[in-house]
Amino acid sequence: MSAVLCDAGDAGDAGDAGFVERAMRPADLDRVLAIEATLYPFPWTRGNFVDSLAAGYDAHLLCADDGLPCAYSVAMDGVQELHLLNLAVAPGWQHRGLARRLLDRLVARGRASAATGLWLEVRESNLRARAVYARYGFAAVGQRPGYYPAEAGRREDASVIRLAIEPRAAAKGANDDDAALD
Repeated sequence: MSAVLCDAGDAGDAGDAGFVERAMRPADLDRVLAIEATLYPFPWTRGNFVDSLAAGYDAHLLCADDGLPCAYSVAMDGVQELHLLNLAVAPGWQHRGLARRLLDRLVARGRASAATGLWLEVRESNLRARAVYARYGFAAVGQRPGYYPAEAGRREDASVIRLAIEPRAAAKGANDDDAALD
């Protein structure tokens, strides 16, 4: 799982202004791969994205007014859960609430499918993303030793984190302190 999130305190509200949400398509992969390459020393490959699309995973984009992708997420369904595999926001688009918007969408999708949780792995060293996920409500539930590739042939551990997805009725009022994430 890749995760580059904007810091909650600096994020603006993406709202609906200037962004179009849509499914990721193979034609988008050149732009998506360019974003991956700017963000990660070990980015996903074209094959990772092609396989995800072919498998029917939820691959979703936020596009700017010009139609170019500026943020995306890839998630797969499990038994009463969603597993977030990749979430990224292009550097020039960070701090605008786009990561939060993608997470909000996944939580709504999870509720609609009766999922009880949203899971992901995040690099132990990615303190920024871990802090944002914690503010969103994710909690650490475990660790995957040597999960990620690292420099000089080493491996890095992943924190496994989970967000409980409350049924719609229980979720009313749950977003009262959403401003802390904007």
